[in-house]
Amino acid sequence: MGRFKAVVFDLDGTLIDSAPDLRTALNGLLAEHGRRPLTLDEVTAMIGDGASKLVERAFAATGDAAGDDLVSLTEGFLARYEGKAAVETRPYPGVPETLAGLVADGIALGICTNKPEAPTREILRDLGLDDAFTAIYGGDTIGGVRKPDPRLVLAVLEALGTVPEDAAFVGDNANDVGAARAAGLPIILRAGGYTVVPADELGADAVIAEFRELPGALEGLP
Repeated sequence: MGRFKAVVFDLDGTLIDSAPDLRTALNGLLAEHGRRPLTLDEVTAMIGDGASKLVERAFAATGDAAGDDLVSLTEGFLARYEGKAAVETRPYPGVPETLAGLVADGIALGICTNKPEAPTREILRDLGLDDAFTAIYGGDTIGGVRKPDPRLVLAVLEALGTVPEDAAFVGDNANDVGAARAAGLPIILRAGGYTVVPADELGADAVIAEFRELPGALEGLP
């Protein structure tokens, strides 16, 4: 771990279990449009590509596609979600302590998520995690650039004042692997996150079952 000056994290499925609050906002929107509610498992399988894609998948799964209404529907979803994004959302076990330990070791931490920046900051603040992070970038922070586009990762590194050779990425799904690889960072995945393909089949450098395993996994990276 000593060789790393920075660690960049995905948010949903990596640091936090946010599916319950996303489901509440989505189901409220779907009910407004006469659609059936989604189960928690259905919502979990839809997370990872930003708010617009989440809404698009929700409508496709419950009837006609969103089509030309996607922009307004996404706005409606965010209006329901923002301000209520951390009601049931919780950090995974070991996350607060592990982040605090990394900060104490002098490692700069950043967030690189496809979730919009406003609810990202809201959640981190409400869960008491915001002080751990020097840079927080969402899927709408730099002109809608989202993972697996490496530009979002590189922007976070620039904000942290470091380069890919001195950083590692921690995520949970294929977008994280793709973005990290394209940006030149080693990648660690948390098993059991928001991914259809199991973490150990995504080609990461390491996979952890518990977040407390992260420092050891960082030490073991090539």
